[in-house]
Amino acid sequence: MTVAVVTGGASGIGSATVARLRADGIDVAVLDVAKDVASGVIACDVTDPDQVQHAVDAVLGRFGRIDVLVNNAGITGSSDATTLHETPVQEWDRVHAVNVRGPFLCARAVLPTMIEQGAGHIITIASVAGLVAFPGRAAYTSSKGAAVMLTKSIAVDYARYGVRANAVCPGMVYTAMTSWRLDQPELRTDIERQIPLGRVAQPDEIAEAVALLASGRLTYLTGHPLVIDGGLSAL
Repeated sequence: MTVAVVTGGASGIGSATVARLRADGIDVAVLDVAKDVASGVIACDVTDPDQVQHAVDAVLGRFGRIDVLVNNAGITGSSDATTLHETPVQEWDRVHAVNVRGPFLCARAVLPTMIEQGAGHIITIASVAGLVAFPGRAAYTSSKGAAVMLTKSIAVDYARYGVRANAVCPGMVYTAMTSWRLDQPELRTDIERQIPLGRVAQPDEIAEAVALLASGRLTYLTGHPLVIDGGLSAL
């Protein structure tokens, strides 16, 4: 039995990942902050250490183990999160709380169990923006860069315990979070013009990458940012 925890699993890339992992026969515990989440989802604000620990304890109480953590919960920031000097401090802190503190707290909570098991895999949904700076997105870009480096730190520090860590770095993906931009034809055309494959990704395409990592087929891969951006960062 393989048990995975997916944060932000009630929508977007998270929801697609949950479905894909379950299709592979993996038992999946879904964590989400949304107040109207469906039954069976564990309500959890990943920025709150007490809620994270409670959620992890609930998963362990039900399944007895955690083999894979998918740190998917993330935000892009509001329209106020632009260039550095124009970004309000509270907005900077909010973006970093979800995108950096969240993966830290969730990884911190599951690592003792993974160490005891002698195996585990922490997969963080970062972004190509963590490798190539997106103009006017200082808070988001820096937070995703931190998520990539957190992944590498986990890989280096916990390899001796049999724990691996990798990041998935999508480019632009059509989700509820990005639809406000992508549903504007001119903006979408401008964005897709910059992508060699000529289109944005769908959530299930990112979920496929997560499923490959979670499958255990790439057992020698750790500390790696897997880029899935339609060739955007290759330009």
